[in-house]
Amino acid sequence: MKKHKADILNYTNRMSAENVTASRIDPELYEHYSVKRGLRDKSGTGVLAGLTTISNIKSYEDTPEGHVPCAGELRYRGINVTELVRGCIAEKRFGFEEASYLLLFGHLPNADELKEYCDIMAALRSLPTNFVRDVVMKAPSKDIMNSLTRSVLTLSAYDSNPTEMTQENVLRQCLSLISRFPMLAVYGYQAYNHYECNDSLYIHRPDPKLSASENILRLLRPDKKYTALEAQVLDIALILHMEHGGGNNSSFTTHVVTSSGSDTFSVMAAALCSLKGPKHGGANIKVVEMIHDLKKHVRDTSDEDAVRAYLEKLLNREAFDKKGLIYGMGHAVYSISDPRAEVFKGFVEKLAVAKNRTADFELYSMIGRLAPQVIAERRRIYKGVSPNVDFYSGFVYSMLDIPPELYTPIFAMARIVGWSAHMMEERTNADKIIRPAYKSVSDVVPYVPLGER
Repeated sequence: MKKHKADILNYTNRMSAENVTASRIDPELYEHYSVKRGLRDKSGTGVLAGLTTISNIKSYEDTPEGHVPCAGELRYRGINVTELVRGCIAEKRFGFEEASYLLLFGHLPNADELKEYCDIMAALRSLPTNFVRDVVMKAPSKDIMNSLTRSVLTLSAYDSNPTEMTQENVLRQCLSLISRFPMLAVYGYQAYNHYECNDSLYIHRPDPKLSASENILRLLRPDKKYTALEAQVLDIALILHMEHGGGNNSSFTTHVVTSSGSDTFSVMAAALCSLKGPKHGGANIKVVEMIHDLKKHVRDTSDEDAVRAYLEKLLNREAFDKKGLIYGMGHAVYSISDPRAEVFKGFVEKLAVAKNRTADFELYSMIGRLAPQVIAERRRIYKGVSPNVDFYSGFVYSMLDIPPELYTPIFAMARIVGWSAHMMEERTNADKIIRPAYKSVSDVVPYVPLGER
């Protein structure tokens, strides 16, 4: 068996080079054929692949001077997300449930509608008998996103009507998954922490009287305790991560898989697989790791010149992962600013004060100010560069004592609302499978019989 494994390893090591050769395409061909890779070109515009009423992202505005960058704006069903957050804060209530109702049903709920929705979500916040024991606990994994995906697919076997594609049934499934995601993710982490890290095992039940953010903290912490500020900041994070247009990678994946006629559980599993990538939902982890590396190599993190020098090393591929990136800076769509980061920053500062992490907050603020300058000096940029929401979210999660293994799953707990809205929208409006065109640039090669090769 060992020899067999060695043979396989030797073969894959040797043949991977041939695969790379066969797969490589001249980058100039993308320009030649006007192919907009990743649905975005250098100017920030891209292929228009669909229509949506769920959310709108504004990063440019038309003026007499032309199409010019502007401060970023994000709207859920036409409502500015900044105003949505401010309204919840002003009225001293949690907003996740209200925002999710808005995305799913197209309008803000009144008091009675909101209460009914919260009651329904609380009733759905449970798992099938023995599901935690038989599914979550039996195969613990450090990769909680994979654990979450496995649990979602397995839930289809417990569903009373898993493949019926009526809007009523799909809505039921979506509401159920939205309510269950925190349990699936946190229980997956608790299993990993117990069986793989040899720590104590805590499986708490959610409280139907509590909001989503409160229940997440309650499920995660051994003593079930949290402060009002902690729950409020997490609630804001969930609202800001809930939706971001149909063109982001995981939401577009949702549209693509839905268009094939696939079932709800498969659609959500595909979206999870998209989100877990470090270029998407996993970006906040890279920010935290980058800051940790900076602290290892910069003796005085209040020294602006030293921090700037480190950022320059990042761009020169001389520091951290040597990818030439300053993580948390810039966005595929936004130019001047990411409104989510602008909203988040004030609450991050409040939490930093409460947690005695003001020095860390000042470091983040310094990087947020310096990084755009360093990038502009070193690179030709086609639009503005500013901190994005991922720049702050990992820092927030660390202050909330949320383990890094749950950073991306927290993102998923929020974004499943947007996925649900997009899936329902695709089912309502589209009747054709999404199939974009690819231009073949391969040469014509004659067939050679096996004996003559």
